[in-house]
Amino acid sequence: WGTPAGGAWTLLSGLDGGQTQVDDPQADDVAYWCHPLDIHLATKGLQGWPRLQLQVWAQDSLGRCQLLGYGFCQVPATPGLHEVPCVTWLPRGGSWRQRLGQRFVGGGPQLCAPEAAAGASERFRLRTESSGIVHLQLGVLLRNFGCYGVE
Repeated sequence: WGTPAGGAWTLLSGLDGGQTQVDDPQADDVAYWCHPLDIHLATKGLQGWPRLQLQVWAQDSLGRCQLLGYGFCQVPATPGLHEVPCVTWLPRGGSWRQRLGQRFVGGGPQLCAPEAAAGASERFRLRTESSGIVHLQLGVLLRNFGCYGVE
């Protein structure tokens, strides 16, 4: 995960990226992330509002790690608790034979710089396929925005 933001934003405390725990869904095909992110940012302007950048990986029965999807979503601009769906996708490449080989051998196309494809307008040249949804609960606190006329 990561939290890319514009040049006007400064990280005051917390981490702006990292890796979380592993979940092994036994009863159903749902993995629970349950990882708190505590990030304190300051800004001089509203351009480049922070986003969440996610990469979802899986480990198969042979111990191979494979990318399941990339996801990007905006951090809500209003205070409070928010339910945010983050749609994930994978780059799709190669012929049907290559994709069949990936199914048995593993691997597959990955982005060299995932942050470059953060929005739909930046990834319009990529061939992608949907890979699921990450459901997020985000709590947002805003301080001193009202003093500067920001609602």
